[in-house]
Amino acid sequence: MTFLPNPRKILVLLLCLPLWTYAEIYEWQDTDGHKHFSDRTHPDAKKITLKPGYGFYKIKTVYDGDTVVLEDGRKIRLLGINTPEVQHRDKQADAGGNEAKQWLIHKLQNTKIRLQTDEELTDKYKRTLAHLFTENKEHINLDLVKAGLAEVSIYPPNLLYTNELLAAQRQAEQAKAGIWHRPEYAPQPVSSLSEAGHSGWTRLVGKVSNVRNTKKSVYLEFSDTFEARIERKWLFLFPDVNHYLRKNLEVRGWLNRNRGGFSMLLRHPSAIVEIP
Repeated sequence: MTFLPNPRKILVLLLCLPLWTYAEIYEWQDTDGHKHFSDRTHPDAKKITLKPGYGFYKIKTVYDGDTVVLEDGRKIRLLGINTPEVQHRDKQADAGGNEAKQWLIHKLQNTKIRLQTDEELTDKYKRTLAHLFTENKEHINLDLVKAGLAEVSIYPPNLLYTNELLAAQRQAEQAKAGIWHRPEYAPQPVSSLSEAGHSGWTRLVGKVSNVRNTKKSVYLEFSDTFEARIERKWLFLFPDVNHYLRKNLEVRGWLNRNRGGFSMLLRHPSAIVEIP
């Protein structure tokens, strides 16, 4: 890129740089006292870092309550939340799934959105991970939680807006809004687990009888057939796990079959609720 004299300033540079990056711009002064800017270094330059303006995009398709497709073809997965599943080819809709999708369709019609990403830009399905904001500065991820249409699901290292999302969820739970008044999402005792398990996001309640350590994970054992797993790389986010021993807990997440029983991966302490 050519060097730009001061009258044109940094604006032209920013217009030429990608909207999703932070622009590194070099500034220096010539012998006549004129300032120059470029995205390439110069012997007498100092580096300044600027955040470019936001880009707004139209929505092509609302896939479900937490996934949309932009007109440019990118599939966006909303960060920090999970909504019940809608009907797929081989699976019936979860309770509340259609309500979340319809809410999102209504909210995003006749508007554009901007994306705010976090530490991870995409997931294993190549979907872009982002928080969505409308032209009216509405935070879509947060508003879904406020309405009780989504539960908070934090996947480290993506921790942006965690406190705001959890505060909204506490209010939605207390108000029994959306999914929080549905019997399908009421906490179930660990002892009620059958061989069929439980499909989808679920809440289980029980007492931790043992804390078991392995090289990669720590396990909170509730019974012979159920345990919750915390990966060691995320232990720093949790309190001392021995604190959970002999405590009555509610754990939230998805069941996986494990050694003839079930396990649940807990990625963030918000997936654990202590029961007095």
